[in-house]
Amino acid sequence: MTNRNAPAGTSTPIKAQERAINGQTAVTSKQTQKYHDSRQRKRRLTYLIAGLFLVFVVITGFMYGAVPITWQELLAVMQGQGTADTERILYYLRLPRVIAAALVGMNLALAGCILQGVLHNPLADPGIIGVTAGAGVAAMAVMILAPALTAWVPLAAFVGALVALAVVFILAWDRGINPLRLILAGVAVAAFFGGGTTALSVMFPDRIQGVVNWLAGGFAGARWTYVWIVLPYSIIGLVGALWNYRKLNALQMGEEVALSLGINLKKTRIILVLLAAILAAASVSVAGLLGFVGLIVPHLMRLVVGSDFEYLLPASAVFGAGLLVGADTFARTIFSPAEIPVGIFLSFLGAPFFLYLLKRRSRA
Repeated sequence: MTNRNAPAGTSTPIKAQERAINGQTAVTSKQTQKYHDSRQRKRRLTYLIAGLFLVFVVITGFMYGAVPITWQELLAVMQGQGTADTERILYYLRLPRVIAAALVGMNLALAGCILQGVLHNPLADPGIIGVTAGAGVAAMAVMILAPALTAWVPLAAFVGALVALAVVFILAWDRGINPLRLILAGVAVAAFFGGGTTALSVMFPDRIQGVVNWLAGGFAGARWTYVWIVLPYSIIGLVGALWNYRKLNALQMGEEVALSLGINLKKTRIILVLLAAILAAASVSVAGLLGFVGLIVPHLMRLVVGSDFEYLLPASAVFGAGLLVGADTFARTIFSPAEIPVGIFLSFLGAPFFLYLLKRRSRA
């Protein structure tokens, strides 16, 4: 309501203030839009770089190994004009190995990304819930106690991982899944199964050579069977993770926000941890114990695409696949024809990064 007794010209300063406020709002809106557009361009560029990186390492994985293959020979095979030996090397040795490495890398990166979101712990990876330790002791038991059944090692490792997860759930359950209890239970279960691995090594020292190579992690001897074992779980895990990205975003903002959005915390945590465990179990069953992929990749992608799981999950999946294919190619060519387990290479790569995260976290 206008004050008629106000001096003439009083409305002029008021209108000036309104124009100033409107101008500031417009500037803020433009800055926000500019930031959003810049973020989107950065994300698209990240997807492009990650995709090109994956294509590059896949082609490199086809070409390099104990028997090098030139790009002319590779093109000839793709056109159906390659030699029988080259086709055999590509289709029966390198193609299943590259695909298996890509699937395992994607799975471990997704599993780490999911667990970091659910547990509110940037240092979380699949090993923190005891899955890898359970898979390791089960596989080791089959290879040592029943060497005639080594073809069943992937299945035994998968079952061992699920058993470890079930024990962790039982120990961590307290009217729901509490993130802190889950971490503590996972550490305890991992230590228990790690003791089982050590006990088998001490009791059967003459049988552990092949077991040591498997525990070190790698894709030596990877066959199409390995691909068919891990592929369905990879599809389930990828679809499930992308389907639940909104819930991960809500959990990341805190329990109160998630509850206000109508999210069932108990059910959501169980589903997400189960997805991460399935991804990790399938990977460990065919590749052995590979560390740090689930820790490194989500952190690197978070630096460039942000913490929004709508973008973080697919970026982690693509880069995780490329990282492990590249690491496997490097591990089998650097000392060719000898081959070092890719798990050793990843440990040398991941340990300094882990220490960097710890130092950065302590400063924060």
